Amino acid sequence: MANVVTLLICFSIASFFISSSAGRRLLDSESVSTNGASNFTIVCDPSRYAKLGMEMAAFGFCDSNLTYDARAKDLVDRMTLAEKVQQLGNKALGVPRLGLPKYEWWSEALHGVSNVGPGTYFDDLIPGATSFPPVILTAAAFNESLWKEIGQVVSTEARAMHNLGRAGLTYWSPNINVVRDPRWGRATETPGEDPYVVGAYATNYVRGLQDVEGTENFADLNSRPLKVSSCCKHYAAYDVDNWLGVDRYHFDAQVTEQDMSETFLKPFEMCVKDGDVSSVMCSYNKINGIPACADPKLLKDTIRGEWDLHGYIVSDCDSLEVMVNGHKWLGDTGVEASAQALKAGLDLDCGVYYSNFTETAVKQGKVKVQEIDRSLKQLYVVLMRLGFFDGNPIYNSLGKKDVCSQEHIELAREAAKEGIVLLKNVNETLPFNPNKIKKLAVVGPHANATTAMIGNYAGIPCKFVSPLDAFSNYGEVRHEMGCDGVKCVNESLIFPAMQAAKEADVTIIFAGLDLSVEAESLDRTDLLLPGYQTQFINQVAQVSKGPAILVIMSAGGVDISFAKKNDDIKAILWAGYPGEQGGRAIADVVFGHYNPGGRLPLTWYPADYVDMLPLTSMPLRPVDSLGYPGRTYKFYNGSTVYPFGYGLSYTQFNYTILSATRYLDIKLDKSQHCRDLEYKEGEYKPPCSSVLIDDLDCQYDFEFEVEVQNVGTRDGSEVVMVYSKPPSGIASTHAKQVIGFQRVFVKAGMTEKVKFVFNVYKSLGIVDYTAYNLLPSGGHTISLGDDVKHRKIILHLLALTLHSGWDKAKNKITIKHENLWDDEY
Repeated sequence: MANVVTLLICFSIASFFISSSAGRRLLDSESVSTNGASNFTIVCDPSRYAKLGMEMAAFGFCDSNLTYDARAKDLVDRMTLAEKVQQLGNKALGVPRLGLPKYEWWSEALHGVSNVGPGTYFDDLIPGATSFPPVILTAAAFNESLWKEIGQVVSTEARAMHNLGRAGLTYWSPNINVVRDPRWGRATETPGEDPYVVGAYATNYVRGLQDVEGTENFADLNSRPLKVSSCCKHYAAYDVDNWLGVDRYHFDAQVTEQDMSETFLKPFEMCVKDGDVSSVMCSYNKINGIPACADPKLLKDTIRGEWDLHGYIVSDCDSLEVMVNGHKWLGDTGVEASAQALKAGLDLDCGVYYSNFTETAVKQGKVKVQEIDRSLKQLYVVLMRLGFFDGNPIYNSLGKKDVCSQEHIELAREAAKEGIVLLKNVNETLPFNPNKIKKLAVVGPHANATTAMIGNYAGIPCKFVSPLDAFSNYGEVRHEMGCDGVKCVNESLIFPAMQAAKEADVTIIFAGLDLSVEAESLDRTDLLLPGYQTQFINQVAQVSKGPAILVIMSAGGVDISFAKKNDDIKAILWAGYPGEQGGRAIADVVFGHYNPGGRLPLTWYPADYVDMLPLTSMPLRPVDSLGYPGRTYKFYNGSTVYPFGYGLSYTQFNYTILSATRYLDIKLDKSQHCRDLEYKEGEYKPPCSSVLIDDLDCQYDFEFEVEVQNVGTRDGSEVVMVYSKPPSGIASTHAKQVIGFQRVFVKAGMTEKVKFVFNVYKSLGIVDYTAYNLLPSGGHTISLGDDVKHRKIILHLLALTLHSGWDKAKNKITIKHENLWDDEY
């Protein structure tokens, strides 16, 4: 890939704003400082064109007085058809006669700058980048400001590496697929099972990656400057990788419109509308018989039309080849598949099908050149927003010093600490007092974990700190593996670990999963710890001289009911995959330097859940005719090992509801009609049971303020989780849904106030079987907490009950709120 500085022109409120009459100020290559390393070249640099023997002024696409749209049109109009199609793959070949260099679109930044994509690499100058915890653990922090800050750090390192010629500017991250089934192998990459939480993560991480300070509310979003370009993937209903012979290259997801709207599309809609992401990636699978990357309803009509994407749509890599050889869709050849995808709205092919077959498709009359032009213009506008053509002075100084800085490494440690979840703590065993401990047994297949802590789509970390490294700072450590890796295929190493536990003041057992068990292209078939791990854990805990605690590293939930019930195991921590600083973070929690406040972003099901339904059954709601249970906390009402949102603390919190909106009147005019809503037999059904939200043109909000009191002796953070529950009696709707959350730090003995303002339609609406988004009348309940009775939090819940009736005289739904207290909740 040619060395090109892609530094965007930024109109910041300060000195970087250039008036439209003066045009955008161009940079030259000499003005870019990269701490002594070789630079990229700015495309529209007069000296560069002079060296090429060309006059830059002759090219309208380098005229900064023109709009980005006009410039992109000028560039595309100058290309021949043969040249155009060579820009439609991830490796865009450029057009030498126009001075347009090559560009590699594929880079990754899921939880740090990665070298998975060919657009980024590490070497002696930049040997690594900060590797944050994989997303599932960061999501467990339930901290929106943390998610955005991580995005900001990742984009800073990406721009620095770009300045040094070692990274691109377009990053195909994050993965925002909802974890529908606990067996899915890619749970590590995602923010969990709740569509709203996943969408909130996407919005914040994308904003962190993309936003140029001062331009977040740019008037023309199609020209809003970008720090780097982010991409939300994989669109849509993608959560089967490789399960018992069914793989993503052949899977046809049978999805109802209700589930599409309510679950599978919601995070992507939030990513586009709220995050203003500049790219969306379509997935390998078919949805109801049509490949996702060839469905005009999903791409052209929804992403670009209804949601108004300001950017481009890209395929998952080799998706067009999958359409032809995997799905064998319509018997299409490469020529026909390329034409279908272009017409559906797919702008960029991660692969070679567009480059190889699109010219022939045009000549055979299967697709218009106009479709190619449209896609290329959208691609080049994004590159212009990134500064690929003009440069951006505010990022010129970024270089080696901005990658793997101590500040960034500490943020990786902080992210891991905030995500760690305390699952069990008998008699306040944790935290350990470091002054009373001299000998530690650190045992298990993850006791000396390094690469396992960074999961997949990871680059090369700045510096690993394994659990063994970290715990060695607290006393004399004896380390035994106990298992020959997480698959633990034999019991020969258990005895040495038992011997270590017999002699130690405390025993820390590190167990769990890794990418050999759950990963891309590898779904699980059970929810158990592999091999002899259970036996290893029980036997070590049984003989431990001092208290034994268990630390689980995994993405998906594991049925550890045996450990939960085992009195010899005094405490359990879930550490996800904790990133490059994972060892330090875990030690900080174990020894009380940090009070855990993470919450599970996934339901942990019992092992027999996988015997109740296949991974390939897509409905979220129970399928009564087949005896299938529901999925996720919203629709599953069976027993759990640990529920969604669960997490303990070293302190205790009390909630007091200070205020809540009590009355809401939703006035209907003559064009707004009552909609029928299905109720369970024998349940009361209001005369006007619901109204179509799309028919309501006024916005209604309601407030909810909570006081959080730390009644314990330790400072700590509490995640205030707010749920809404629909009126009782409505058939086939969710039991509850997250509508908001805030993480709040409260010093011991002190209180903090947390205020929420909720949109009525987004927070109280439901999607019925017709896929209409409806606002039901009746008793909506707003509740706090995760409904776990043994949780050590005293909850004074204000159930926000809406009594509503149809007033024909006033032609409106009247909704009245009453305070309902339940001290036993």
